Amino acid sequence: MYRTKNDNEFFHLHGSLNPTPTLNMIGLDSHCTDLTNYDEIINTIQSQVQKFSAAELETLNETYRQAGVTVYEYEEFKNTPHGRTSIQEPWWKVIRLPGETPPALFNPSESPRILKGIKVLELCCVIAGPVIGRTLAEYGADVLKITSPTVPDVPFFQVDNNMGKCAVELDLKTDEGRRQFEALLADADVVIDGYRPGALQKLGYSPESMAAMAEKRGKGIVYIDETCFGHEGEWCHRPGWQQIADCLTGFARCHGRFLGRVEPMVSPLPIADSGAGCMGAIAALTGLYNRARHGGSYIGQVSLMHFNLLLYASGKYPESVESQLQKSFAPAFSKVRFCDSVGRSSVLALEVMRERFPYLFVEASPEDRRKNLTEVWYSHHYGADVEVVRPVAEIEGVVNRFSRATRPNGADASPSWDFPEEQGSRKL
Repeated sequence: MYRTKNDNEFFHLHGSLNPTPTLNMIGLDSHCTDLTNYDEIINTIQSQVQKFSAAELETLNETYRQAGVTVYEYEEFKNTPHGRTSIQEPWWKVIRLPGETPPALFNPSESPRILKGIKVLELCCVIAGPVIGRTLAEYGADVLKITSPTVPDVPFFQVDNNMGKCAVELDLKTDEGRRQFEALLADADVVIDGYRPGALQKLGYSPESMAAMAEKRGKGIVYIDETCFGHEGEWCHRPGWQQIADCLTGFARCHGRFLGRVEPMVSPLPIADSGAGCMGAIAALTGLYNRARHGGSYIGQVSLMHFNLLLYASGKYPESVESQLQKSFAPAFSKVRFCDSVGRSSVLALEVMRERFPYLFVEASPEDRRKNLTEVWYSHHYGADVEVVRPVAEIEGVVNRFSRATRPNGADASPSWDFPEEQGSRKL
């Protein structure tokens, strides 16, 4: 996030997972090998951004198709054409797609896992989309994460978000990759699309085309479409990330004030990412329920933006609670700047958590106070123990827990629904 040439005006560039187009957009080279100091890098980018107004950057952003946005106040956002449309929309939607198929009942099984036998194709990266698949895996679905060898992802997040899944690589721009994907699609119950709007459609895999395929096979499909800007309004085609949603909806401005700053500040933790992922899982479960009861195919629409709007609708804490929280700030947070990366602020947040809640960071044992919070798995693919948060809900008569350990993207060789039985072991 950087200042523009106008007073009290900020713009978040982000840069996505490939910053080259964004750097070129503001007049910088893709690589400066002699520029290695963090603060010098920040200052170099700031000096370029400050040559533009937010309106000029918005125009460039649209031309270069980048994930950037002006940093708005909530009231300012509500008065944009996109904001006026978005606040009229539900926080998430489940809509029936064209085509008629009979009800597809959940697989009869003696297993108490509610999604036993449900097959999920996850085409996502980073956090929000993978949280949808992770949640469905927790409830017993067979989740196959598909990533491309040519599209980057963040390895750090895969450790947690790939729990319970198998993971393969397919290039859908090749004939062989498409053949293998369509073979998987023929048996899929759920497809999760977490890439930029229109990316899968350009490859020929729109929700409508999948519903047509489902009608031919006689069994409906549920398509979950997770985006940043929502699915209606003039900006719905734009790509984005949590930081973009926070700046769009006024969260960054609100967070900055809470921290006692005059500048906006983005959250160091993936709140909207995780929340939108939960909304996506709810939409998927709703679609599967509707398919079982009424037949047909369904699309579930969720967005990072709408999760933030849901939080606004829930209301703020009372001032007394805010004051109490502000008094508990760690002094280290005063060093975080509006222009610092989430990578830097999140590391600081974890360091503070480690100081204040040390029991969360020591090795788990059956006797310690975390025994109801986390569990330990051995991951063959990482060759190490992985400690993860336990399922957060218990329902009588239902088992909701993972059946396989985490692994990196592309760790499984075969793009198949024949999942190996031994995928890691739950140790603790």
